[in-house]
Amino acid sequence: MIRLTRLNRAILVLNSDLIEHIDVTPDTVITLTTGQILRVRETSDEVVNRIVEFRRRVSGPEVRTGEPGESPREQSD
Repeated sequence: MIRLTRLNRAILVLNSDLIEHIDVTPDTVITLTTGQILRVRETSDEVVNRIVEFRRRVSGPEVRTGEPGESPREQSD
């Protein structure tokens, strides 16, 4: 879930999995898979960055995989 601001400055929290695409006009226009259209104050880059940060938070810490072809048991710290 990401926090965004409607054009009238009302805050909304959006399930980012529902975003179909983002159009950049003078406003940032988000079209959802449901067909609903949202216009927000944030730029498209800000929306994308918030989605990336949200997904990093929910997926947990990055997993170290070592060198390509190296099995996790062969890794040394």
